[in-house]
Amino acid sequence: MSTTVQKSEEEWRAVLSPEQFRILREKGTERPGTGEYDKHYEEGVYTCAGCNTPLYKSTTKFKSGCGWPAFFDAIPGAVTRHEDRTLGMVRTEITCTACGGHLGHVFKGEGFSTPTDERHCVNSVSLKFDDSAKEGSA
Repeated sequence: MSTTVQKSEEEWRAVLSPEQFRILREKGTERPGTGEYDKHYEEGVYTCAGCNTPLYKSTTKFKSGCGWPAFFDAIPGAVTRHEDRTLGMVRTEITCTACGGHLGHVFKGEGFSTPTDERHCVNSVSLKFDDSAKEGSA
């Protein structure tokens, strides 16, 4: 799938911190429990740290205890799913549809009492938070 935001590796390195580059462009993972947004529950919208595309509304964030921000659904069309066969298992990777930046993984059927029974486990480094885009004003 083609992305709408296309930059060279050098352009990405110029606009992202080394940690953002490692996670967004090289599919890295931040250590659990260390992310800025793991225990963040303000009202607003979480956007892609690479291209500022809105990805998740705060109303879809929930406490999962996994050590990373967890959401039960994304803004329609904002996140793309891919099969990930790394680490000797099959998982569902999620990326920003606009720039292709790695966000994390989706896990299903874990029994959380959410409308989708899904957990989008997202690296905080992959996100920015916009509190000016509160529900009803976006």
